[in-house]
Amino acid sequence: MSVQERKQRERAERERLIVATARELAEQQGWDAVTTRRLAERIEYSQPVLYSHFRGKREIIGAVALQGAAEMAAAVRAATSAADGPRERVAALARTYLDFAAHNPAVYDALFQLDGGLAYAREDTPEPLKDAFEALLESLGEVAGGGVHPALFTEVFWASLHGLATLTRSGRLLPEDTAQRVELLVSRLAVA
Repeated sequence: MSVQERKQRERAERERLIVATARELAEQQGWDAVTTRRLAERIEYSQPVLYSHFRGKREIIGAVALQGAAEMAAAVRAATSAADGPRERVAALARTYLDFAAHNPAVYDALFQLDGGLAYAREDTPEPLKDAFEALLESLGEVAGGGVHPALFTEVFWASLHGLATLTRSGRLLPEDTAQRVELLVSRLAVA
């Protein structure tokens, strides 16, 4: 291995460490606790080293969001591939999405609430975000119904899931009623 390859590998490892540490700190204490100073202390590198990877907290949030999008897409695909039939896939998708939001609140915030400097719903949207949407579209497109554009239906269904996730997390909806909400959403919106 050349010196250049070793340096690139070490740089990638430092970047992974920064993102993992930011994510861990955000999940434990919230995003307000994530500062470059605290990250530098936790990973035992100087702040200039952090800034050599990320210009600031916004880019770190973006990196966590991209990682989270990939994880969410994988979880949705795993759940839907194990389900039998279109409605069952949609129900599995909804449960998985809501579970992901509940178990990864800081990542979910990085994806959908905070400014990570990422473009959404545009040509320059990063691939992990496009792929996460595609993971939803794969199951939702088949239940959109006649005359309804599958991507538009996916946006509406996703918005419904997002509303359920955020309202439940904020205590405005009772978590014990989540299964009933999923069933209602699937039975009313998924027509196939």
